[in-house]
Amino acid sequence: MHIIFLKSKVKDAEDIIRVRADAFYDEVKRYGHGPSVFDSIEKERKFILGENDRTYSYIIKCKNEIIGGMAVEDLGEGTYYLGCIFVKKEYQNYGIGSMMLRFLEKKFIDAKKWTLETPYLSFRNQHFYEKNGYKKIGESEKSKDGFYQYQYEKVIS
Repeated sequence: MHIIFLKSKVKDAEDIIRVRADAFYDEVKRYGHGPSVFDSIEKERKFILGENDRTYSYIIKCKNEIIGGMAVEDLGEGTYYLGCIFVKKEYQNYGIGSMMLRFLEKKFIDAKKWTLETPYLSFRNQHFYEKNGYKKIGESEKSKDGFYQYQYEKVIS
């Protein structure tokens, strides 16, 4: 399988939203919502444009089709927040997610620490991040509906 990583362009926003909806379908069913930019093309476009010069968006293509994406925010002082990483369902379980994390670590060579959050019932995500060197460091506050996320980090030595 030949995949390529590219910086997202504004014209990719609708495809990114569609692929992210596919990737997070089960979580939306489970929790009633997905990532904060889950269905807003306008928010996606603003993120891609990097309105504060600290956000980065990448797509993954296979056979000229967008099959996944990554959203990163530079928090400063060598800390990066992985806001979202997703792969279309039919392409999951082929090691693409791990390739995506390695791509980001090579792309942001100044990173000293990566942080992220993943839902408390997303055991598959938790296993994936732990397998890739992330450690659980805490939990977010519970929302009124009982939803919360585990917080993870990976320190780069």
